[in-house]
Amino acid sequence: MIEVRRALVSVYDKAGLVPFGARLARAGVEIVSSGGTASALTDAGIPVTPVESVTGAAEMLGGRVKTLHPRIHGGILANLDDDSHRRDLVEHEIEAFQLVVVNLYPFADTVAQVGTTEAEAIEKIDIGGPTMVRAAAKNHAHVGVITSPEQYDEVAVAVESGGLDDSLRLKLAKAAFFQTAAYDAAIVGWFERHDPLPERAAFALRRSKVLRYGENPHQGAAIYGEPRGFGWWARAEQLQGKEMSFNNYADTEAAWRHVTSFDQPACVIVKHANACGAATATTLDAAFQAAWTCDPVSAFGSVIALNRPLDTKTADAIAAAGFVEIVIAPDVVDAGGLAAKPNLRLLKAPVPDPNDPDWRRMDGGFLLQDRDRAQLSREDIEVVSSRPPTAAELDDLMFAWTVAAHTKSNAIVVAAGGAAVGVGAGDQSRVGAARRALRQAGERARGAVAASDAFFPFRDGVDLLGSAGVTAIIQPGGSKGDSAVIEAVNELSIAMVLTHRRHFLH
Repeated sequence: MIEVRRALVSVYDKAGLVPFGARLARAGVEIVSSGGTASALTDAGIPVTPVESVTGAAEMLGGRVKTLHPRIHGGILANLDDDSHRRDLVEHEIEAFQLVVVNLYPFADTVAQVGTTEAEAIEKIDIGGPTMVRAAAKNHAHVGVITSPEQYDEVAVAVESGGLDDSLRLKLAKAAFFQTAAYDAAIVGWFERHDPLPERAAFALRRSKVLRYGENPHQGAAIYGEPRGFGWWARAEQLQGKEMSFNNYADTEAAWRHVTSFDQPACVIVKHANACGAATATTLDAAFQAAWTCDPVSAFGSVIALNRPLDTKTADAIAAAGFVEIVIAPDVVDAGGLAAKPNLRLLKAPVPDPNDPDWRRMDGGFLLQDRDRAQLSREDIEVVSSRPPTAAELDDLMFAWTVAAHTKSNAIVVAAGGAAVGVGAGDQSRVGAARRALRQAGERARGAVAASDAFFPFRDGVDLLGSAGVTAIIQPGGSKGDSAVIEAVNELSIAMVLTHRRHFLH
């Protein structure tokens, strides 16, 4: 147990500072401070020892240099179990600190503001603050370190009760080193901000929660986020249901990114990160009904994502359809019949960031790529068949293309009337993906359209789709076999358009 007799206090964020300072003073703690922190405490009638009176040196360089002094850092870093350190303190008339209270210049908030200049950003790179924090955290055997107002009450209670024990000081030190790591990561990110594939990248991830288990019950799992917590999942509100699991988050991420890529009212139903139903319609409940019809068997235990606020009619339709794990929407007007299902997870969440880079973990490193975008303009497509698509076919082709872009490769999506009727996902061959999609579509493939996330290497996939009654196809093109594929669609009177862009998803 370390009794706190002397504290160094220097904070940018002064929330809660005065009541915390008052508690320290009442506990008999000497407070050493400077600048605006000292002024705020003094104005509140709390006794303060100025840093200048400790160092014997005036603040200089507009405040850049004030605590960078041996009389400050000697008092923080001294190992009181080392006789030579104790002798140094006596020789140089340095008094030890038992508590350091520092929070840093708001660099991340500053650079996030529109119009921040380079000079303004540089000025918000804290030097003295991180130095004191790291020094105190390193010497946590003898010093406690506070880096957030959220820690004030816990520490104040400990001080009032006799001091800081080993476990609390260690806990504070861990938080402190994370704070400086996150701070430096934000600075690195800002310096590398103009490079979409930066030479250097630094991560500081905080555990948000421990999950019940991983992909399988024998695997441990947790979810981590960036300190600023801007991910949709970090800001989502769970209105009902059991806690989210690893697979729940993974599937919901896939469903949420997918459904928010549509402008019209849409519903996407996901199982194992792939759509087993997707539809757009003039109303949300109609979109759900059409999406559910695609593959109601696979929809058992699925995630349902909606891009409009959940209303009573849609909620009742979902509740009556069958067992689902999760429903996510931008808002919930009425949970309807879903409220009677206490285990169903109901979430309202902000839209995912379309510019969030796609990092993927691999052994000893990461892969990085731009986030894939499925948006396609009608001006971007090329008609290569003798017969151009009709207006209705073109609408369905554009819809099917978006679904295919969000489906694991190899992917074939068969769609009709703004809804998927068959989805072939994650197949090792393109013709295999076509077979799976058509098996699901059945007779609904007649008069439907199809989308392929990458080119057809041979005409076999097109022949298979044509024999099932598909009347129009959208695909990237670019295969050596394009001429044979175009010849096939012309023989079958199928309209075909090329996008000249593929959408592999692994």
